[in-house]
Order: sequence, then structure tokens, then C-alpha cells
Amino acid sequence: MKYAVITGVSRGLGESVAKLFMESGIHVIGISRNHNKSLIACAQQNNVVYQHYRCDLGELGEVEETVERVSSQIFAEEPESIYIVNNAAVLEPIAPATSIKNTDLKYHVQINTIAPMVLINSLLQTAVEQDVRMIGVTITSGAAERPVFGWSAYCSTKASINMYTQAVALEQEELKTGNKVIAFNPGIMDTQMQEKIRASSADDFIEVDTFRDYKKKDLLKDTEAVGGVLVDILTDEESIENGKIYNVKDYF
Repeated sequence: MKYAVITGVSRGLGESVAKLFMESGIHVIGISRNHNKSLIACAQQNNVVYQHYRCDLGELGEVEETVERVSSQIFAEEPESIYIVNNAAVLEPIAPATSIKNTDLKYHVQINTIAPMVLINSLLQTAVEQDVRMIGVTITSGAAERPVFGWSAYCSTKASINMYTQAVALEQEELKTGNKVIAFNPGIMDTQMQEKIRASSADDFIEVDTFRDYKKKDLLKDTEAVGGVLVDILTDEESIENGKIYNVKDYF
């Protein structure tokens, strides 16, 4: 028996990955603020379990409580493997650093950096204790590797996730646990986040016209195609390179 825990599961890449896992016979735990009825139907069609936990990842207390409940459910089943997909993220605030409110910055860092670290740290600890293989991935971005005007928070949190991934992978290698942690850059996809980017003002985000052109020129990737690449990487457990920052462009 295998389980996948996916955040931001209600739409976009998270939804696509959840469906692909279930179509592969893998049970799914979804974490998000909103339900997705299509995932319930998908689980029934594929004779697997889909359980949704409502959680605001911007609130640490909710994250801790949800992780505890998820951990209790999964490990009681004595699974063969667990996949963790930290997909949920926010782009806002989109603005020069001098215009960002401290409360908005705190919420952003909580969702993009602290929540995925808490999820992996907590479940990895139990996986090690119970000798269950765990494969963790956090969705990263090309913005982790270059500065972008108006995206100081997003660039910083994604860069921190890349280093976190490499550090945790190093620890697992040294401890010889067999667990693996990677990051995955999905490139530019046709998602709600892209809609928000295109709605930005040029004063807040000077590259906005470039992103509008991506849509006009049909350069945005489909989330199901990108999700298929990610699920293939994760389920080929022996071939995963621990600590690697994978990039979807290497598969298209």
C-alpha cells in the first residue's frame, strides 16, 4: 500500500498530480482550503482512498494539527511508501520590497517555506522511526535562481526551499535511511497563479508583458502533462537522485 500527501490539491498542478497518483493505484491525502469533488469521483473510479483535510497553510497551528492527523491516518495503515508533494504556494505580494506589508510577508513565508518544511520534517521523522520509505518533493521555480523585480518574497522563499531540499537530502544520505527529498521546477503552466501574474501592474512587476505574451503565444504548459512528468519521477523510486532540483524542461 502506498500513500501520497499533496498540498494545494483543489486545482492546478496539485489536482492533476492527485488524479495521476490515484490512476496508478496510490491512495491520496489532499490538504487545501477547498474541496475538489472530482477527486472523490476519481478515487471511486480507481478503487483507492481519497481523504481531504481542510487547512489554511498560512496558519502554523492549523498546519501542525493537520500534519498530526494525517500522520496518524497514514502510518496506522503500515504503508510501503509515502510520497509528499508540497505543491501549495502563493506569489503575492507582488510589489517592490519597500511596498510590502510585514503581515503579508509573514503569511507568504509561512505558506511557501515554513509549511512545506513542517510537513516534510514531521512525516520524515515518523517514517524513519517506523522504517517506512518516504519520497518528498517541493515545487520550486526558476525564480529561485534569479532576481525578479516585484518578486522579492517569492524568489527568496523558493531559493530557501531549494537549499532546504539539498540539506535534508544530505542528512538522509549520511544517515542511510533510504528516504529521498527533491525539488521540482514545473516551468510556466496554465494556472490561476499565471492569471494573477498577468493581472499585475507594470509598476509592481516590470516583466508583466512577457508573461502576458506566454498566454497569447500558447506557451503555457498543461498541468496534467507536467504532473505526469513529476509522478513518473517520484514513482521510479530507485532512480531518484536525492537532493536534486529537477526541471520539467529536461523532459519535454
